[in-house]
Amino acid sequence: MNDYILTLSCPDRIGIVHHVTGWLLGLQGNIVDAQQFGDLATQRFFLRVHFSLPQDVASAELEQRFVAVADRFDMQASIHDARRKARLLILVSRQGHCLNDLLFRTHSGQLPVEIAGVVSNHQDFRGMVEGYGIPFHHIPVDAASKHAQERRVLDLVEQAQVDLVVLARYMQILSDSLCVALSGRAINIHHSFLPSFKGARPYHQAHERGVKIIGATAHYVTADLDEGPIIEQDIRRVGHEMSPSDLVRVGSDIESLVLARAVRWHVEHRILLNGQRTVVFR
Repeated sequence: MNDYILTLSCPDRIGIVHHVTGWLLGLQGNIVDAQQFGDLATQRFFLRVHFSLPQDVASAELEQRFVAVADRFDMQASIHDARRKARLLILVSRQGHCLNDLLFRTHSGQLPVEIAGVVSNHQDFRGMVEGYGIPFHHIPVDAASKHAQERRVLDLVEQAQVDLVVLARYMQILSDSLCVALSGRAINIHHSFLPSFKGARPYHQAHERGVKIIGATAHYVTADLDEGPIIEQDIRRVGHEMSPSDLVRVGSDIESLVLARAVRWHVEHRILLNGQRTVVFR
């Protein structure tokens, strides 16, 4: 099928859906699925339409044909070829649970992506990554080499035509310039204790304080550390009988699941930005 996904946001007005569906009718398009949301607080309208066409048309050409509708309603709109798999670059340090989960989901066909490569500042997961036939790039980083290391990451993004950079427990703070360069196309995962229990061994710190709920947050990367628009979160209840290692195990499972959901929703074009918030059409 010649499948496409249209996403848009604009000031909320009467007639938006009418004009969008009329445009699709003019192309003899068939709507497979559609979701919409009008935010009363911001007075903005959000729409995702999965549609098919009788003929194969480049998504760039479709966007050009849609300009008249987009201009009429002051839309921020994109059209994507639903058949194209997004290309990922994964960044990881020494905690491999999220990396392992993404590799398996991709290899088994559960996640509709192509992993263009994995970058790490350590060698720990070279064997795992190369076992899947995926390029592994060991790029050490310290204060003196940070600029050059980030330049190499950006070069890989460009050379491999990467659509999304995934920080799968990558324990390095990205520079403001790199955050800007990857704006809207980089996702991070971390435990949800923040702003409490910062730094090393957060689950051990949480255990010492006797927490009853642990969780994870996936969000877009911005220059504001760990404060980008939230995509997905999840939690689990824990009890006094659980050891720090139990909390680490449960936390790792949640982090892997939350990150996988966020990546899937991004590559399926289900996420639209609404200021500092997100609209997620699940």
